[in-house]
Amino acid sequence: MALRRALHFVFKVGDRTKSATFYRDVLGMKILRHEEFEEGCKATCNGPYDGKWSKTMVGFGPEDDHFVAELTYNYGVGEYRLGNDFLGLTLQSSQAVSNAKRLGWPLTQVEEAVYLIQAPGGYPFYILDKQQPSHDPVQKVCLGVSDLQRSTRYWATLLGMTVMDESQDENTVLLGYSDSQCKLELRDTGGKVDHGTAFGRMAFSCPRGQLPDIEALMKKEKEKILNPLVSLDTPGKATVEVVILADPDGHEICFVGDEAFRQLSAVDPRGNELLDKAIAEDKSNEWFAKNKMQKPAA
Repeated sequence: MALRRALHFVFKVGDRTKSATFYRDVLGMKILRHEEFEEGCKATCNGPYDGKWSKTMVGFGPEDDHFVAELTYNYGVGEYRLGNDFLGLTLQSSQAVSNAKRLGWPLTQVEEAVYLIQAPGGYPFYILDKQQPSHDPVQKVCLGVSDLQRSTRYWATLLGMTVMDESQDENTVLLGYSDSQCKLELRDTGGKVDHGTAFGRMAFSCPRGQLPDIEALMKKEKEKILNPLVSLDTPGKATVEVVILADPDGHEICFVGDEAFRQLSAVDPRGNELLDKAIAEDKSNEWFAKNKMQKPAA
């Protein structure tokens, strides 16, 4: 499975202005590309919503060799309820720690040289207070599971990840497709996993020819397929094919054909400009205020 890559995690955001400040100014990520859509995604990339939405990719470098964040914004939703499914993203950057302190963004030291910080919406990020590496600073994403043995089998045996570390004391298993990629950590929550309404999605790429095989394996194993193999269009850009799965606890997983995705994910030098323009032109908050309504929570 060496040809498979961890790509990004999808976060739903209710405030693009605050989110842009956090990812750009606090963490020090770059806007890799920004896209606007008039209707919901066929593969529910923006969640179960049909209206206008946007996608902003942010990261420390191109998605070819960095794990990034996908920020999805639904114009009609102001906030989302967190569950216990997403337990944190860990990255290494003393510069991010310095940025947070300078900008007054709350930091909590959880152990020596490790800080907890929350993105807008309450998503937890763990920052290692060490010099940012020349390669990708993002180290791992941690997800809560209700049965560690069952989930490890799913991700390792069915999806082909390698178990790289285990901790009985912390009830965790660390998996990945290679040492050089962002890892996936599974942590046993000791109970049912609640996805709230903020539930995310972790994306991976594989050679396009593997997509039908992944779908067929899940059918054979009677595992959940949220979206069978489907093509997704982005105006003016490459069309990609995806299969969307759900693991035993309902964590959403996207596998996308690598060849077309490398074209789609090319860094757009206009990313910052397009995001700032979209934020400036977004009148949804004013509309709700004018009609004496509060922007709804999901």
